[in-house]
Amino acid sequence: MGKTVYKKLKGSQSFRQRLLLSTLSSTPITIEDIRPNQTYSGLAKHEISLLRLFDTVSDGCIVEIYETGTKLKYKPGTIMGGRVNHPFQCDVSRSIGYYLEPLIVLCLFAKEPLNIRLKGITNDSKDPSVDTFKSAAFHILKRFGVDFEAMSLKIESRGLPPNGGGEVVLSLPIVQSLTAVNWIDEGFVKKIRGVTFSTKVSSQFETSMIRAARGVVNPLVSDVHIFTDHRTGPPAGKYDSFLVLSGIWNFTGCRDYFWLLHFCRYRCCSC
Repeated sequence: MGKTVYKKLKGSQSFRQRLLLSTLSSTPITIEDIRPNQTYSGLAKHEISLLRLFDTVSDGCIVEIYETGTKLKYKPGTIMGGRVNHPFQCDVSRSIGYYLEPLIVLCLFAKEPLNIRLKGITNDSKDPSVDTFKSAAFHILKRFGVDFEAMSLKIESRGLPPNGGGEVVLSLPIVQSLTAVNWIDEGFVKKIRGVTFSTKVSSQFETSMIRAARGVVNPLVSDVHIFTDHRTGPPAGKYDSFLVLSGIWNFTGCRDYFWLLHFCRYRCCSC
């Protein structure tokens, strides 16, 4: 075999996109000068966790991280997918949504349909929530020709910052190719659907949130429905919280999600 030629990159920007495109194109890469002058130099914990996730769903992946953490060599392997028998623990500095974004694109081109259990934070203010993926992202993939019925994201338990405790199960089909999409007409808002969730608190909080949310959107759109997701015990995770998330549907089939009202209260179970 000939010597492996690495494509050289610099900086920490677009880390997920670099790994994703490197793996899909089978191009080895070297990333240098990863936060060299910052207080916490080198790769962040969530970036190392993402590398482990790529290694979990691939075969033959080689990762070399230099001692200082400011240089990385990545040689992609074969994207296998399949059923991952052990849960993958996502680093809690970022939510599960941070890992789902590249994982979904990557494993559409795997050898076998993916089934994986992810643990960590399900909802935070940095990354898309698991609810957004479940209700919006999958419908976008459907337009590209992905089998909608074969995609699923089951929320086993909720997890919030700082220590998570959430758990989701992702099932994803494989595709041979994607359909080109010409989607430029935004259209007018047709209806609004939402979901509220509360953990380790009274369900009356959800009633109050729904009433407040309706007070904002009902004067604008008459077709509004907000579902509830009240959890107690282990499925509620480690903290008490309450939140409402709403999405808009328009006449062209476009879906978008936005935070309508967001208030979370965290408290450790041991307190």
